[in-house]
Amino acid sequence: MWTLKLRMWLLLVILFGIVYAVISWISYAAGITNFYFYLVLSLVMMFIQYMIGPKIVEWTMRVRYIKREENPRLYQMVEDLARKAEIPVPKIGIAQINLPNAFAFGRSIKDSRVCVTEGILRLLNEDELKAVLGHELSHLKNRDVLTITLLSVIPMVMYRIAWQFLFFGRRRDERGGNAALIGLVAFIFYFITNLLVLYASRIREYFADKGSVLLGNQPSSLASSLYKLVYGSARMDKESLKEVEGLKAFFVNDPSQALNEIRELRQLDSDKSGTIDRVELEQLRNKKINLSFGDKLLEALSTHPNMLKRIKQLSEYKA
Repeated sequence: MWTLKLRMWLLLVILFGIVYAVISWISYAAGITNFYFYLVLSLVMMFIQYMIGPKIVEWTMRVRYIKREENPRLYQMVEDLARKAEIPVPKIGIAQINLPNAFAFGRSIKDSRVCVTEGILRLLNEDELKAVLGHELSHLKNRDVLTITLLSVIPMVMYRIAWQFLFFGRRRDERGGNAALIGLVAFIFYFITNLLVLYASRIREYFADKGSVLLGNQPSSLASSLYKLVYGSARMDKESLKEVEGLKAFFVNDPSQALNEIRELRQLDSDKSGTIDRVELEQLRNKKINLSFGDKLLEALSTHPNMLKRIKQLSEYKA
């Protein structure tokens, strides 16, 4: 767990170091002193996004918040996990969509919400659902939403700098700086920082998986739920997947990768039961995973880790 924390802190230092260095260099090269306007503008946009984000998620996912009497089993699960995680009980909602998944969001721990879709309630058994909820409450405990919101402003700053200098900057200022070159460098750094933010997003998924186990859930229960979510997503039509495309970073898994992932995960289910039990998970622990270049590239451009690697990591955890 400490290695994941070290990676995240190093990533934060690198990302904000890049922003400071690039903005300072561009300000000097362009001979301007008010360049920090772009940074302030991006921070304002990030704040607006942070404030209205929960409402956008609720509207897009058609979330309906429930009371205890509407689903006492679900309510009890969340309450028990929140108590173990030592965080306030979040608002509990059901997203009225068929795609099987779950997600957590909110401006802070006190404003947190955890939601499940109608599809996941029909797909998972109690232990699997509890493991998924543990994953989501771990996101809340780790303040993942705030971290990713802060990090997401960095590629935004780079993009705005690139756009300004590539299309609106002067071709050459009195100091000899080339606006097009500055814009090109900013665009390269936009691409690099975007990859680093995606990497941070993948780290947070490993954090949440480990957090679910620490809350008392069996690694095999979470592995089985991930397997079921993958093949549940693979059965969905393209329109259903497009409907949630902009919010897939919130989900337990990336639904758009399900068709690729299901081919790899079928080999884990040796008894063809549709689940991954403890024995099957232990067998994976002793296997070496070799990803193709295409798989590695796909993972680098994704908000979630490669699913086979992720379940392999679960096999290393003790309940």
